Parts: sequence; structure tokens; C-alpha cells
Amino acid sequence: MAFILSNPLSIWSAHALAAIYTTAYVGSIYVSKGARLSFSKAKAHLDFGYLRPKEKHERWRDDPDVIRARLVAVSIATVICFVIATGPVRAIAGNELDRFTLLPLTLSRLGITFSGLLPFLVTPVLYLGPLYSRFLVGTLPFQRNWTYQEDFVSVLFSVTGIRNYVVAPITEEVVFRACVLSGYYLADASKARMILLSPLAFGAAHIHHGWEVYNRYGRSPAAFKRAAIGTAFQFAYTTVFGFYCSYLFLRTGSVFPPIAAHVFCNVMGVPQPGHDIGQRPDRKLAIIVAYLSGIVAFAYVLPGWTYTKDSLFWS
Repeated sequence: MAFILSNPLSIWSAHALAAIYTTAYVGSIYVSKGARLSFSKAKAHLDFGYLRPKEKHERWRDDPDVIRARLVAVSIATVICFVIATGPVRAIAGNELDRFTLLPLTLSRLGITFSGLLPFLVTPVLYLGPLYSRFLVGTLPFQRNWTYQEDFVSVLFSVTGIRNYVVAPITEEVVFRACVLSGYYLADASKARMILLSPLAFGAAHIHHGWEVYNRYGRSPAAFKRAAIGTAFQFAYTTVFGFYCSYLFLRTGSVFPPIAAHVFCNVMGVPQPGHDIGQRPDRKLAIIVAYLSGIVAFAYVLPGWTYTKDSLFWS
């Protein structure tokens, strides 16, 4: 049985909620003392692109103790955001539903539902080129240059791996897809607005990395230039990725396909066709064809493979 929620949020309320979620998530790593970074005030005049040595008293982003503190901070922030996001659903539903009906209603509007298998396969199709390139050099799982201990256990179960492949994808998708998009859905926003507008919060949540880059590269004009370029690229990349994950969320009605896509993309990294061709110049044409085929196949399968009959957000 479907329930129609009347009296939707205003679009400005949805904007405000998105700002609250973003502030809570990013702010959590600055509220926690152990999660904050610290840098030397000294300037280092280095050539563009050169990283300065880390000083003993500094705390950088990839320090294990900093990572652990940040994992705790963003996990707590995600729980807080999720609890806040349940509020509008409960408020709009009012007292008409009992708690046993309200719980699944709330979870469905936050994407805590399961979709079919096909939505999980769309992202690997896009990465056909990088996957083929890894196949050529033998670094896919169980190939000659891949080992279980070094390429799986040591990577996935390190503190950095837990951050990159477990906690970050789950918490970011719950906050920036489930929580943010549920607010826009309750505000009766159009699909286009939800897909194109909500990822701006996700992109903005990565801007603060520019301060770290500026400090790590010497606090010089060259460091500022690198930070500005890197921040602009990261904002653009994360925003475009957010478009895709928002589309996945709305089409499937589930937060799990975006989480899987996020994990997969973090594992694979940004596609680098030039690097791949450099590793196997004898297969240049085949690599180019694989990259182009992946893009074409992705565009072809995206609408059909993400279609979910019972998606709440796309009906």
C-alpha cells in the first residue's frame, strides 16, 4: 500500500536541510580535535607540483591517527544527519500512521530499500577501458601480477583502505544522496532539479581540501596555484559524479547502488587513458576502442539497467 504525504516541505526548507547536512558532515572533522589538521607556518619555495617534507609536529590528512579520528567524526555526523532526515517524514505524516507503518515509510523515503542486480553493473560498464588496461598488465584479481595479501588484504583492511573503500562511500552517500535528496523529494522538487542541484552540496563538501594542499605544498604562490587548480578539478569531478549517483538513487529508489558505484570508482580511480596507453603502447588502438566502447555501452545500458519498477522517487 502506498502512502501519499501531503503538505510537502518548501524548496527553501530543502535547501536549508542540504546546508545543514553538509555543514554537519564537513564540520565534524573540525569539531573533533583529533581529526583536525595542523601545519607549519613556514613557507617553502618549491617548484610547482613538489610536495614539501612533513615536519614532526604536523598532522596531515593521511596520518593514521587523524584518519581514525575522522572516521569516528563523520560516522557520528552521518547518524545525526540520518536522524534529522527522518524528522520531516514524521512531521508530514503526522499522527495518522502507527509506528509500525511509519518506520518502513521513513526508511523507503531515505532509500533504505533493495534494488535488483543490474544497477550495480552499470558503473563497471563505464570502466571498460580501465578494466581492459588492467587486464593487459595482469593486475585484475587473480591475474599474474595481483596477490591476495598485497592487493586485497593490505589495501582494504588498512586504515586508509577502510576510509576510502568503506566509511567514506557509505557515509557520503547516506548524507549527500539519501538525506539531501529525501529533503528535495519531500519539497516536491523536479527530477532535473534533484539530479543537477543536490550534487552541488557534495562538490562543496570537498572544497576544504584546498587548504590542506596549499599548506602541504609550501604556502607559496605555486602552492596556491596548485590548490586552486586541484580544488576546481575536485569540485567539478565530485559534482559530476554526484549527478550520476543522484540519478542512480532516484531511478532505483535505493542508496545501495550509489554506495556500490562510489566504492568501485574509489577502487579504480580517475580513468587515465594516457597512462594506460603508456604502459602498453603496442595495444594503443585496442585501449582507445575499449574506452570508447565503455562510454557508448554505458549510455546505452544506463536507462534500462537502472529502471526499477517500484522506485518511489521516479514514479
